[in-house]
Amino acid sequence: MGHGRYIDPVTAGAPGKLYTVRAGEVLNLEFVVLPGESRDIHLTVDLVAPGAEAHIKALYLSRAGEKVNFHILMHHRAPGCRSTQLIKGIAGGEARVTFGGTIVVAPDAQQTEAYQENHNIVLSEQARVDTCPQLEIYADDVKCSHGATVGALNPDELFYMRSRGIPEQEARTLQMLSFLSPVIPEGREAEVEAAVRSL
Repeated sequence: MGHGRYIDPVTAGAPGKLYTVRAGEVLNLEFVVLPGESRDIHLTVDLVAPGAEAHIKALYLSRAGEKVNFHILMHHRAPGCRSTQLIKGIAGGEARVTFGGTIVVAPDAQQTEAYQENHNIVLSEQARVDTCPQLEIYADDVKCSHGATVGALNPDELFYMRSRGIPEQEARTLQMLSFLSPVIPEGREAEVEAAVRSL
């Protein structure tokens, strides 16, 4: 059941880059933020006609004092649209990372499918990750979910690999690459692996 007062965030002047996706179109966006880079990724995706789709994947690797900010507004304005968001990253040093993601489903956007995930690993006590996924649903017939996690490398997995003779540094690298694998763009595997090793 819809709730609250619906306000069109696009016509209300949402900041950032605007992508408009029309009937039958599919928008695929991939973002990679490597060590040494500070980035502010601020975008709005507007699904305006039936059958429109948008899929966002992003990864970040921060090892020092970088600041990385993701602000994503996914606006379902028409029925039968689908969107996915998967943002994953690793923060070390004194990095500061924020994720603010909002999915808005308008009153007429029935049969919407919208999914949002943000997962983060923190390598140091000084690094900070703030994550705030949100759903605003004003239609009744929808499938929507969101989730976020912030944690450390799994010590049980690390112990298992070390007990099989894998050196600790290599085990940590493999663990991080496995965590990031769903969001590594095709053709950038070697670049991301080198960045992970630099952490």
